[in-house]
Amino acid sequence: MAAPIEERFLEIDGIRVLLRGRPGEGPPVVFVHGNPTSSLDWVPFLERLPGPAVAFDLPGFGRSERPRPDRFDHSLGAYAGFVAELLAELAPDGYSLVVHDWGSVALVAAQRDPGRVRRLVVIDAVPLSGAYRWHWIARIWRRRGLGEAFNRATSRFAVAQLLRLARPGLRPMPEPMIDAIWEGWDAGTRRAVLALYRSADPDVLEAAGGRLGELHGPALVVWGEGDPYISAADGRVFERRLSDVRFRLVERAGHWPWIDRPELIGEVNRFLAGG
Repeated sequence: MAAPIEERFLEIDGIRVLLRGRPGEGPPVVFVHGNPTSSLDWVPFLERLPGPAVAFDLPGFGRSERPRPDRFDHSLGAYAGFVAELLAELAPDGYSLVVHDWGSVALVAAQRDPGRVRRLVVIDAVPLSGAYRWHWIARIWRRRGLGEAFNRATSRFAVAQLLRLARPGLRPMPEPMIDAIWEGWDAGTRRAVLALYRSADPDVLEAAGGRLGELHGPALVVWGEGDPYISAADGRVFERRLSDVRFRLVERAGHWPWIDRPELIGEVNRFLAGG
């Protein structure tokens, strides 16, 4: 029987973050979530993947600390630096990496020492490209005043309805996912979301992806064909820039494609195991 998923807290640069994972020997698989979720996204993967494997809540999200802006400015660069230090702590001898949505900050961190990345999975992640154009909710968040008003007006009902847009056929997201997002949607998370999006101008995104081609380990890019936030055409930037890559377009799937197509969990885990 596989070891149970363990939870613990770790302090990096004075910021307390929650880790979920499984122990084991050798380089771990590290999972990095996006907005507005947490490491709970990765529990179905962790349940089926032998250790070592770890997922964590980014600062400002889930059960991790909400640091004040004077301690951590929640910009793309700040997140990339934080993840780089966390990876050095958790995986000094190398790691495999799985990212979704704003988990792209971990790709920026990975480019600082590309030789440590064994395998890479990119799932509907923010393209590190100046050519990317933000979806409509992101455009609201990037506008000062409007983004704050939008976040203050958000309710659990609104979260549930907005998440329907991320699925083909406007199907509802699982209730536990909605509950987890709403429970964490406090002032600290709202502040983090606005700061992160506002820090990512086209030139910043372009520079952030400048060394993707130096990640030479096998890579799998998985994209929901019906993603309304980041199109498959936008996702192809990873196919063009990574050196040893396979692009997997998933029909009948949206922004969280493993929710629409649960068989992807096994496919990703087999790839991580060397299959």
